[in-house]
Amino acid sequence: MNFDLEKFKVHGEPLIYGAMISIALVSIGIVVGLTVFKKWGWLWREWLTTVDHKRIGVMYILAALLMLFRGGIDALMMRLQTAAPEMKFLDAQHYNEVFTTHGLIMILFMAMPFIIGLMNVVVPLQIGARDVAFPRLNAVSFWLFFFGAMLLNISFVVGGSPDAGWSAYFPLASNQFSPTVGNNYYSLALQISGIGTLMTGVNFIVTILKMRAPGMKLMRMPMFTWSVLITNVIIVFAFPVLTVALALMMFDRLFGSQFFTMANGGMDMLWANLFWVWGHPEVYIVILPAFGIYSEIIATFSKKNLYGYTSMVASMLIISLLSFIVWAHHFYTMGQGVMVNGFFSISTMAIAVPTGVKIFNWLFTLRKGRISFTTPMLYSLAFIPIFTIGGVTGVMLAMASADYQYHNTMFLVAHFHYVLIPGAVFAVIAGFHYWFPKVFGFRLNERIGKHAFWWIIISFNVAFFPLFILGLMGMTRRMYTYSAETGFGPLNMISFAGALGLAIGFVILVYNIYWSTRYMPRDENGDPWDARTLEWATHSPIPEYNFAVVPKVKSRDAFWAMKHDKQPLFEEPITKIHMPSNTGKPFVLGVVFFFLGFFLVFSMWIPAIVAGVGVLIVLAAMSFERDHGFYIPADKVIKTEKKLGGGTV
Repeated sequence: MNFDLEKFKVHGEPLIYGAMISIALVSIGIVVGLTVFKKWGWLWREWLTTVDHKRIGVMYILAALLMLFRGGIDALMMRLQTAAPEMKFLDAQHYNEVFTTHGLIMILFMAMPFIIGLMNVVVPLQIGARDVAFPRLNAVSFWLFFFGAMLLNISFVVGGSPDAGWSAYFPLASNQFSPTVGNNYYSLALQISGIGTLMTGVNFIVTILKMRAPGMKLMRMPMFTWSVLITNVIIVFAFPVLTVALALMMFDRLFGSQFFTMANGGMDMLWANLFWVWGHPEVYIVILPAFGIYSEIIATFSKKNLYGYTSMVASMLIISLLSFIVWAHHFYTMGQGVMVNGFFSISTMAIAVPTGVKIFNWLFTLRKGRISFTTPMLYSLAFIPIFTIGGVTGVMLAMASADYQYHNTMFLVAHFHYVLIPGAVFAVIAGFHYWFPKVFGFRLNERIGKHAFWWIIISFNVAFFPLFILGLMGMTRRMYTYSAETGFGPLNMISFAGALGLAIGFVILVYNIYWSTRYMPRDENGDPWDARTLEWATHSPIPEYNFAVVPKVKSRDAFWAMKHDKQPLFEEPITKIHMPSNTGKPFVLGVVFFFLGFFLVFSMWIPAIVAGVGVLIVLAAMSFERDHGFYIPADKVIKTEKKLGGGTV
């Protein structure tokens, strides 16, 4: 093995050198802070080794917020580069890298972990469980996701970022056209984090099907739990396709195989098909839980049952099925023929029907409701018209003949953001505000939250609506510069102004977390919103065991029925509670996987083999470990309940 320091270096951009310095300073600051305040033991005991679904959910959300700002900075750099003709802020190569990492980070390392974080916090509570089915597997899932994300993020300053677009089409992603290690990072970072996501899918399917409280039939489950169940079924079917595609990509780039070449039996379109067989269901992996979040919030703040519960479940099931038969609409222009294009055009348009059903369900839930215009409700209300614009433009793009005009233009970029930002980002912000008091015991400030809301909503439309017009004018995607004669300048400048407004909105959101942590009064009960579902039937913040007594469910919206129809939830006496033990092995496994991925990126075979053996050793240690958890004595549970003011004692 020849060690070449040059291949680790990234040259030529002051921004990259600035990023290196900031990463070093932040890392030193964290180490110094933990040492000065003597928090290393606390960090290890309470967080790095935890298997508590609530803490794991919080870590997912913290990671997602960090990635939101990393991806947001990428977006600002792109918008600045295209804000005026002949801009020199980024060169072509750096723009390609920023373009690629923005898409990867926002979809896979921001939206996905934010959704999974809320899923971790809320779903066991909504079904009356004390944890997920496999707590240790849950910890493994998080640490594989986290270290996969870290592996991708260091590419910016060590070796170079991927540069073939977030979809990494071949031959652009091949060694011939992308000779740096950037796309090695792509294949290995996504592979590691994707394995963690696949484990999450299995874990939550089992949790929801096998660990529901007595009496909670499938058709009594909260809508968010239904959306999570369907989403995880999609994950289990879709993510193995990505796993295979990334493995083949790794073989092509590291070992010289030719799965995606134009010679020796390879086929570059094989990558496009495999990627989008995963990629289009992936859109619904982040959208369907968002639909569940909006359903919970709209019902709560309308003070009504969700209208058309059964049709909502049916529409999500239909969407999940259709999501697997629309992938080829991503390449209508690649010569598939009329029959194939026609089939995928019809199936794509068909998805609009069950999606439209959900829109009407929410509108009928709002009708004659006693609506409270809280911050989470405002995001939910804003979602409906903005997402409808995204859906209508999606139907336009679904027409194969029209797509020859729209394809590869900024029109498509605008459509995608009009679907994904209201359909995922607004949803996770709404869910974050809604469930924040459940986890931390106090609400985020409503006044500051509404300031952030208006900045985000108005700026979003200013940033992305001009892109529809630019696309129709002929501005293509990935265009990093243009001449004044094109006439693209004024609308791009407006878009850049909107992007700055969005950044201000997100800064206000973070400031709200800081301000509320310091000054907001702590809630005296676990139900600050007068909510409907089981997660609000326990204390805030939530005790380790979730429920002192497992609830018995007799109807849909069981907590609402307990409050208003006097249906008892907690009928059994308090007994000892079994809980899983903490373990550091999932964290260690994530670290070893990180090094395995890093060494493979740079084809450092001997260290990679050592790290691979390390992975096997940790897996073996986890497999042969016998740990039956521990019991919390009944008297300790009673003491905790009295301290928290519980109604179950």
